[in-house]
Amino acid sequence: MKQSMRLAMAFLISSGVIAAGLFAAETNPPSTQKAVKQMSKDQQIALALSGAPPHISKDAAVMAPGEDGKMVELKRGTNGFTCIPSVENLPEPDPMCMDAAVKQWVDDLVSGAPKPSNTVPGIAYMAKGGNHWEKDGKVLMKQEAGAKLVKEPPHWMLMWPFDSKDEKLPTLPNSAGVYIMFDGTPYAHLMVYQDPMKMK
Repeated sequence: MKQSMRLAMAFLISSGVIAAGLFAAETNPPSTQKAVKQMSKDQQIALALSGAPPHISKDAAVMAPGEDGKMVELKRGTNGFTCIPSVENLPEPDPMCMDAAVKQWVDDLVSGAPKPSNTVPGIAYMAKGGNHWEKDGKVLMKQEAGAKLVKEPPHWMLMWPFDSKDEKLPTLPNSAGVYIMFDGTPYAHLMVYQDPMKMK
């Protein structure tokens, strides 16, 4: 499986489909954030579906936090994908659409499981981009004192236990647009800075 992943990434980089020159830009979060929970149901659904190309999102389920903070279904899906209106909401909503394997991966992460339990690689799309925290040359899994918020361009992800030592891939955003996020942890995964809306 790792060999096939390596070959796939080699193809992406060599064929030039990864946009060159994309670096994550540091930014400071504003004092106020746009609260997704203040949006109407229809607005939350539209926002969530904007995370992936229409041919995927149109048949995807939509889930969002309810009044008690637990996820509730706003729209039923038929293609195995689930979209949410925001991941971090820092400083703007960052919708994501994910397949069943990534949903399992995310559920494990949120519940504090020691490692993800998906048994196959999963794919997720964030067509509006997102953010992550960096400190001392590392991407952090959560905010820490002295960490900087870094803006990410539109991208997609492969949730599988990638390891920089085995894959020989970088662990920070770079001009090739591909890197391993959370390297050295059970939740390491592949980030690909390629706009999902421009993929064919």
